[in-house]
Amino acid sequence: MAKGIQKFKDWFFGRLPQGCVSVGGQAVMEGVMMQGPRLTAIAVRQSDGKIVYRTRKTVRPGDKYPFLNWPIIRGVVSFVLSLVYGMKTLAESAEMAGSQAEEPSAFEKKLAKALHKKPDDVMILCAVILAIILSVALFFALPTGIEALCKLFITNKLALNLIGGAVRMTVFLLYVYLCSKLKEIRRVFQYHGAEHKSIFCFEAGEELTVENARKFGRLHPRCGTSFLVIVMLISIVVFLFFGSDSGNVLRRLGSRLALLPLVAGISYEVLKGLARAENTPLVRALKWPGLMVQKITTAEPDDSMLEVALVSLKAALEMKDPLGKNGAQGEEPSEGADASHDGEDVRGAAQASQAPEESAGAEPSPSGAKVREDARGSQGKRRHDGQTVA
Repeated sequence: MAKGIQKFKDWFFGRLPQGCVSVGGQAVMEGVMMQGPRLTAIAVRQSDGKIVYRTRKTVRPGDKYPFLNWPIIRGVVSFVLSLVYGMKTLAESAEMAGSQAEEPSAFEKKLAKALHKKPDDVMILCAVILAIILSVALFFALPTGIEALCKLFITNKLALNLIGGAVRMTVFLLYVYLCSKLKEIRRVFQYHGAEHKSIFCFEAGEELTVENARKFGRLHPRCGTSFLVIVMLISIVVFLFFGSDSGNVLRRLGSRLALLPLVAGISYEVLKGLARAENTPLVRALKWPGLMVQKITTAEPDDSMLEVALVSLKAALEMKDPLGKNGAQGEEPSEGADASHDGEDVRGAAQASQAPEESAGAEPSPSGAKVREDARGSQGKRRHDGQTVA
């Protein structure tokens, strides 16, 4: 009884079981971001074959405001942070990889001056706002408009919500499929696969080498893609019971947007619940849709991509010399950075001794008891408990 109560408290307050290690990741431009218990790392491969990485200390919002770790609320927080800081991480990785930075527009410069912000920060803010507008238009306004049109001929509320859900899912699948056909996005999807393989390797307790990571699958049950699929499915149920049944498109759309935080919060709990549940036929069936969509949002990486993902993971776990024998010892991360990865940078760089498509030697990752020596505070069980943004 006492053990059950403790498990409930751990779940309610978002506490990991003793000894568990929380690791999440995100594919970025020519690299991977990994978030460990105390550090967040971004590693990318530059055009000359170098792997460079940055680390920052990570302080999650729930550490300062414990109520943000409560059920449903933590899902909303995770959803918002993934959108905002995911965009920022992509921009930072492009800069690290040596991509030509886009010049802020005249409007963005004026807005930056008025807000007393950096032009680059305003550019990211504008990109996030445009992404939100596009998402609302494609995944809410369009399905809701079709629902309202169908209401002229269909009066059954369940049927209307199923139609809206089917349209929403179709648009989502078409969107990610078309994105996968773009060359640049295809490479991001390959790094997404590398991120999953690396985390699988870590969870299995094996040494973090390219050879070991290569043999694992690229479809992970706690991926952000699975989260979005669950959001699409949960929205049908939530909108059915709580959404407006009005024939007015704006009223109908407004109710669905107002319910989005609830949908995100419930979906987050479902994703984590499925990840922790026993692997029964029912659980496998519930995981299946998300894993199938991951076949679009992930692609098989080459060894050079796996190498970058492993450097990022080692750095996030505070392991010694993430770059291996070809690299230099990384510096201590800066203080005071939060989950947005703000703060001073520290960098490590190594010129690979082989061509980029080959794997350079790297310091093997510890497994089992050795985790306690090289990954400070990262001991015992291992779990990928963050989110992945494709």
